[in-house]
Amino acid sequence: MSLSLELRHNGPQLDFTAEIPKGQITALVGPSGSGKTSIIRAIAGLLKIKRARICLEGECWDDNRRHLPTRERSIGLVPQHHGLFPHLSVLGNVETSLSHLTSRDRRIRALECLSLAHVEELVGRHPHELSGGQRQRVALARAIARNPQVLLLDEPFSAIDRGMRKRLYLELRRLHTQLGNTVLLVTHDLDEAAQLASHLLLIDQGQLLQAGETTKVLTRPRNEQAAQLLDIPNVFEASLESSSSALSQLRWGPHTLHVSAAGLTGTGRVKFAVLPQNILLVKTDKPWGSHLENPIPTVVQDVVALGWEVLVLLEIKGNPEVQLQMRLPERAMRRYPIETGSEVIVCLRSSDIILLE
Repeated sequence: MSLSLELRHNGPQLDFTAEIPKGQITALVGPSGSGKTSIIRAIAGLLKIKRARICLEGECWDDNRRHLPTRERSIGLVPQHHGLFPHLSVLGNVETSLSHLTSRDRRIRALECLSLAHVEELVGRHPHELSGGQRQRVALARAIARNPQVLLLDEPFSAIDRGMRKRLYLELRRLHTQLGNTVLLVTHDLDEAAQLASHLLLIDQGQLLQAGETTKVLTRPRNEQAAQLLDIPNVFEASLESSSSALSQLRWGPHTLHVSAAGLTGTGRVKFAVLPQNILLVKTDKPWGSHLENPIPTVVQDVVALGWEVLVLLEIKGNPEVQLQMRLPERAMRRYPIETGSEVIVCLRSSDIILLE
């Protein structure tokens, strides 16, 4: 069963309902101030919500009759800045979560968890003697010490350099495979969510905007607000001219776009999005013929190198106020040189045009 959440609160503002799948890593993604940390704290019992219902596998931790104390909830928490006690050793920090055990059993279990986190050789050190990555591993070891059903991670990698972060991603995935618990990861980093989470909750201003498989949420925003939070630049307005059971027809300036939109009816203004990586560059030396989907003539305004890929800014012919962003792998630019001012044709496949609610 999932972790079920219904949270209503005024300060911070929350109007949030969601299901967090059991045994998966779920990313809670949103901008600063959107309520992510408040949701984590509510699940942990550290923030008492005005109206809450938090249930795990039939057991309610919060509802209108009870508020279960944090110590009685099957959770492990890694706060944003590790939360290690500076006066305690690594071993002592992990043992603090095991006060229900005898001294001997505390030591045995703490050493087991430090071994799982690959920091067993640091038992005698203190937090100030550790690197950021080592402190994070110790915090993870402490969080899993009581075999929690739910592991809560509040932006655990935000203060760690990129190289160490990628190594910790592997560590977290390995730990999750071994333990199989439900993980809720708070992050504002879309790349981090894509690499770690199989399920994603997109929130803003305390409300759930979209939920589902991570890949689907990242590539198929439901509305314009979601597209903005997912940093999708290509959001445009067009007129819906006609619709059939399989395809709809949009009028975008002087251009006609055929869109996969089963069930869409009526006419009027609609908004649509296209991911920059889904815009196809047409090779003009190929005999494309009439089967080319939604060809659009453009003029290159700028070419920006971004390491392994290139961002190309395009002006739409006949619609000069619209700028289209296209991303190409760097190797494509070597094979098909594109320069500022050159004219190119791009293709917007019907299945890649996302109609927004």
